[in-house]
Amino acid sequence: MSTHELKSAKRPAAEKVLTDIADYILDYKISSPEAYETARYCLMDTLACGMLALAYPACTKLLGPVVPGASMQGGARVPGTNHELDPVQAAFNIGAMIRWLDFNDTWLAAEWGHPSDNLGGILAAADYLSRRRLAQGKPSLTLREVLTGMIKAHEIQGVLALENSFNRVGLDHVLLVRVASSAVVTALLGGTREQVINAVSHAWIDGGALRTYRHAPNTGSRKSWAAGDATSRGVRLALIALTGEMGYPTALSAKTWGFYDVLFKGQAFKFQRPYGSYVMENVLFKISYPAEFHAQTAVECAMQLHPQVKDRLDQIEKIVIETQEPGVRIIDKTGPLNNPADRDHCLQYMTAIPLIFGRLTAEDYEDKVAADPRIDALRARMEVREHPQFTRDYYDPAKRYIGNAVQVFFKDGSKSARVAVDYPIGHRQRRAEGIPVLVRKFEQAIAGRLPAKQCEAIERLCTDQKTLETTSVTDFMKLWVI
Repeated sequence: MSTHELKSAKRPAAEKVLTDIADYILDYKISSPEAYETARYCLMDTLACGMLALAYPACTKLLGPVVPGASMQGGARVPGTNHELDPVQAAFNIGAMIRWLDFNDTWLAAEWGHPSDNLGGILAAADYLSRRRLAQGKPSLTLREVLTGMIKAHEIQGVLALENSFNRVGLDHVLLVRVASSAVVTALLGGTREQVINAVSHAWIDGGALRTYRHAPNTGSRKSWAAGDATSRGVRLALIALTGEMGYPTALSAKTWGFYDVLFKGQAFKFQRPYGSYVMENVLFKISYPAEFHAQTAVECAMQLHPQVKDRLDQIEKIVIETQEPGVRIIDKTGPLNNPADRDHCLQYMTAIPLIFGRLTAEDYEDKVAADPRIDALRARMEVREHPQFTRDYYDPAKRYIGNAVQVFFKDGSKSARVAVDYPIGHRQRRAEGIPVLVRKFEQAIAGRLPAKQCEAIERLCTDQKTLETTSVTDFMKLWVI
């Protein structure tokens, strides 16, 4: 008698992870004024990052249509350019711009990532749909709907990240961008509950990108466009689902072939809280420095120490950097640094620059600055240690701190003060201090890319919550065209 296990081909109901996302996307009403206000600032900050990135040929060479000349009249527009593209490629363009300089918002938990990466898909889909609706004599979507999509994309990505570490199994966090974008964009384009579930199931079945391009010795510029790729894939999966293409109800939990067994060591996802508006309200803004977020407070410490050490660099014996466990694991990097992507993920490099120059800008990752021999000389004298309290505060849901401390020791036996910062200026607890800095970042970024009259109109619009929310997507996007 055969002992072969009989397997039923009966199709099961969709698993709870999928249905919870769909129900949240379609049914949950965001009632938090703080979430909408933070989303407005997030929109400003995210587009500012895109405008700054357009100054870098390494970014702009990837923008435009997939095939030269393949533009789409009446398609989705790419802010800061004259591109009109199909929504999938527009999402890639916007997403790549947003992430290029590692300067947009951040979420840190068991997994980390940058929830505003989803704006690539959301904005491209909203503009495409709105222009199509206007051509049919229907009204455009409004920015209120874009902000709602942002809040929900942040929430999906962030809540999944709270207890589930994809980096520990070698997968990159951009897979959460693909999942969140597919869900939000499917709903934005008018998808049903079944179609949202189907799109999200495809997003999980796609698996995940390896983190190879984020770590030595392979660190490279793919980390700057990987999120653009992920959010554009979310748009593509949404469009596929809207054709009526079937989904896969146990994409995660299917024995042997599902995501859990293939890619997550057989473990099911854990959830700390239901979906709401928590993530947008608590998101971390990178306001002052384009640096991997685990190093933000180290940069602040180094900036404070700069006046004490700038004239004594050759007298330094060692520099001790205390950080959180993820900081040690991700950005503690010795040896030669080969490119800007290598440098902006090196804790020692990001600390050395402000100690020497009293600044940290995107230009400081380029080869011209990196050639200064003082940088590697300081890096060679640095000791990076985990500070257990920083790690505990990092994972504490009531705190979510990202602490660092820096102390400089000199050859004559003297030493600087130990400067510690528990949470950076972009943290929720420093909103009052941080928002004016965010607004200045925004104003300077758009002034460097757009004509003065457009900048004035954008600034007036973005500083008024009510007016922005009622503005049509088509009118808003028109302001960003060169």
